Order: sequence, then C-alpha cells, then structure tokens
Amino acid sequence: MFWVDKIIEEFVKDRKEALDSKESIVIRDEKTASGRVHVGAMRGVALHGAISRVLSERGIQNTFLYEINDFDAFDTVPVYLDKEKYESYLGMPLYALPAPTGEGNYPQYFGNEFARVIKASGFSPQFYFSSDEYKAGKYNDAILKAIEKAGVIRNIYKETSGGERPDNWLPIMVVCERCGKVATTRATSFDGKSVHYYCDQEGSGTIGCGYEGDTSPFDGKAKLPWKVEWAAKFKVFDVDIEGEGKDLATKGGARDVAERISTDVFEYKPPFNIPYEFLLIGDKKMSTSKGAGASASEVASLVPAKIFQLALLGRNIKRAINFDPSGDTIPTLYDQYDKFAEKFIAGIEDDDTKLFSIIHKKGEIVSRFLPRFSQVVFLVQMPHMKIEEEISKIKGSGLTNEDKEELDERILYAKEWINKCAPERYVFKLQLDSVPDVAKNFSSKQKEALRCVLAEIVKMKELDGQELHTTLHEIRKETNIEPQEFFSAIYLAFLGKNSGPKVGWFLSVLDRVFLESRLKEVTKD
Repeated sequence: MFWVDKIIEEFVKDRKEALDSKESIVIRDEKTASGRVHVGAMRGVALHGAISRVLSERGIQNTFLYEINDFDAFDTVPVYLDKEKYESYLGMPLYALPAPTGEGNYPQYFGNEFARVIKASGFSPQFYFSSDEYKAGKYNDAILKAIEKAGVIRNIYKETSGGERPDNWLPIMVVCERCGKVATTRATSFDGKSVHYYCDQEGSGTIGCGYEGDTSPFDGKAKLPWKVEWAAKFKVFDVDIEGEGKDLATKGGARDVAERISTDVFEYKPPFNIPYEFLLIGDKKMSTSKGAGASASEVASLVPAKIFQLALLGRNIKRAINFDPSGDTIPTLYDQYDKFAEKFIAGIEDDDTKLFSIIHKKGEIVSRFLPRFSQVVFLVQMPHMKIEEEISKIKGSGLTNEDKEELDERILYAKEWINKCAPERYVFKLQLDSVPDVAKNFSSKQKEALRCVLAEIVKMKELDGQELHTTLHEIRKETNIEPQEFFSAIYLAFLGKNSGPKVGWFLSVLDRVFLESRLKEVTKD
C-alpha cells in the first residue's frame, strides 16, 4: 500500500467521529516568514497537500489551510540582508519589519514568495497570515483561557519537557507599547481585562526598553508563546490533521507539550499527527532565519512541478530526502518519472503508478514520448544539432504535439540546470575548431582502436546508436584495450574530457563529415 494511502487508512480508523460529524476535514500546515523560505519547508506542504488530494479522491470533503506566521519575533538577521538596516528590528513582530524592497512588510514579501512557489509546485492550500487572525479577535477566547489556566500550563511544561516557569509567569507575549518589541515583554498579572507587563532590559539577544504598564492582551495586542499558540491553533482552526518535522516530534518536545495543552487547557483533541523526516540539500538541514540552504524558489525553478512533486513524495514521509541539484538528483528523478509514466500508461497498478496519479490531476495524463533528460542535456549544448530531429530519430517516428510539448519543457529545464548548477560531468562542449591538446598524445594502442572505429563507421550507411554501441564494445575486445583507456580516448577526441554521454548514441548524433575527419586527425602517426 502506498504510504499516503496507509496514513489515510489510519486517520479514517482513528477519527471516525470527526468524519461522521463534520462537513469538511481541516488539514493545516504553516511556516514562519522569518526570511527566504528554504526548500525543506516544501516537505510538509507536499505531505499535507497529498493527503488533501487523496481524501478528495475518496469523496471526503476537506480544507487545506496554510499559515504564513508573521507574528513571531524577529530573532536573527539573515546573511543576505543588510544587518545594519534590520538589526534595530530584533525582538519585534515580523509584521512590523519593512520589506527588503520597501513595498509592503517583511513577512508579506517572503511569505508571498513562498506561496507562489507552493502554487507553482501544484499545491493549492488556503493561505492566511497569523497576525490578521489575532487582530480579528479569533484568538481572544484562547488567550483568556490560557491566562486563566497559567498554572496548568506551567505544570505541563515542567512535567513534559522539564521546563521551569516562575509562579507569576503568564503565557502571553505583549507587544510593548513603547518600543514595539514582543520578545522582551514579561506579563506578571491579569485583572480580567488587562495584563500588567514590563519590557525586560536583561537577558540574551535583544533587550527591552524598560517600559512597564497595563494593556489588553486581546485583538492583536499580544500573542501566545509558540507551544501554547500551537495548541491554540488546533482549536481555533478546528484542525483534524497536522504533521510536523521530526525535530518537533521527539519525546518531551514541542508536539508533546502542545498536545497536553490542547487537551488539558483548551479541551480539544489534538489533530491526527504525522511526524515526517527532512528534505536535505547535500545532506544538510536548512534554516530560514539564518539563510542556510537553498531557497524553495531557487530549487523549484530547476524542475517542473511534476518532477518536484516526485522528489517530495517519492519516498516514505518517515525517510529523509537528499535533493542535490549539483549532483545526479535531477536526471535520476526524470528517469524515475519516465519509468512510472510508462507503467501508468500500460495500466499497471502499484505504488509507483499510485504516486504518478497523485502527482497529476485527473485528465492531464496523456501518452507521449519521453526523451531521457540526460540526452536532452547533451543536445542543448550542441548548437549544430536540430534537437527535434534527433529526438524523432530516437523515437523512430515523427513527434506529436504532446511529444513536442514535453520536449520543449525538458529543453527549458535542461538549460536552466546547466546554467545554474549541473556538475561538470554533465557539461559538454564539442571541440569543433581543433583537436583538443589532451587528445594529441594518444598511445599506439589507443590509435589502433580508434582506427578500427573509423573503419567501421565508414562502412555504415547510417549511424545507429545501438549498433555503434555494440560495435565499439566488439572493437575494444578485439584490440585488447582496457575500457577506460578506450572510451576516454573517444571522449577526449571530441570533448576534451574523459567522459561523456552514452558513447554509441553520442557518436551517432555527430555530423558524419566531422566525425570521420576528427578520427583521422587523432590517429595520425
């Protein structure tokens, strides 16, 4: 059973009451807009988005909410921003910061950028900003209950995670009326309408202004601490399904605390939980606030939505994904996609084709020729070639409109990948003008083998990649030359490097006159 189906089976079994009583199941995810959002955040988007799709396929009405959290405190200036400009905003709510462009605010700038990536990647949640919900009074009841049950919350922190809170600690973070900071305020009492607070001038990181006063904690004038807030969100948005990264799902961690608060304070059954592993770039976890790792927009621009979704959903959610744009990840994903597409069109039903059907909307899957991405990558670097003609030869017939549409897309993304991050072994430049220096000193054995290659090519009426592939291997055995010595000589003669595309196909797509001429040049005594 495909892993998404298994999760849904468990949910249906666990939450029968909600399914029977609610018109629409609520699925929720969020990201704090503390800077350029890293691509790792897309793992949660894909998980919740896939669950929403499969539920819909089963006729279960659902709503997928996605929060752009803009009320958290600004705690770190990302490395790509002007430190001098933004340092004075440390400790303030994110919504109070100006956007880097000067238009709108900081979380709108980065949050909307991420929302565009989510939509372009094929997911369609309902977006909202957290500060809007606070200011509209949606959290007022939760704030009142949290303050009234502050003692219960203090005990939960202590029992669940070992965290100690002073006896006068209240679970509320006021926006200071003087300096505008939210990270530095400490509320100490509540009279039913207002909290008494002071803006702390001690502690690590940013410090407060020292102001002391009374204010209402409602309608956006204060926020809940994040573990309490997370629990409040479960109830405020009536959430049925919400997962989180494994770092939050550890024993005694944030999820444990939030679930206890949800149950004991807000009297709400916590949503069905789905802990998931990270999406890594080059085996490294990323940070939004520190600017570490590749941004979601950068990575998503390298592949079309169907390939990006395959990367995000192709492994069980409990297994980490290593997406390395500067390695073999992208060509491998295309090969995997092509394999799944072939099986789907053939009517095979298994986990591969189930994933393929989740990636594509109903009705958009059309049989078409899928040229290998690695071949397209090579062809776009050969300006003398007519790519459509070469792909027609590989297919064995003319290209349909659907074939051309797929080819055009692959050409676009092949160029994007080559220009931005493809590893050196995928970057080729045909040495048309002269024999590369590294190919001028071949051994007698290499020259003998290449003369045999030339002789066989001259005999062929048409150059066929598979036939050439077989012939080359026969020549290698007959001349008793080592594979590395033989094949590197071929690539050095034409590319000036030791490796290249599949050798038979590579030679078959070269201009015949140039091919024979170059082989003659490099085999001269």
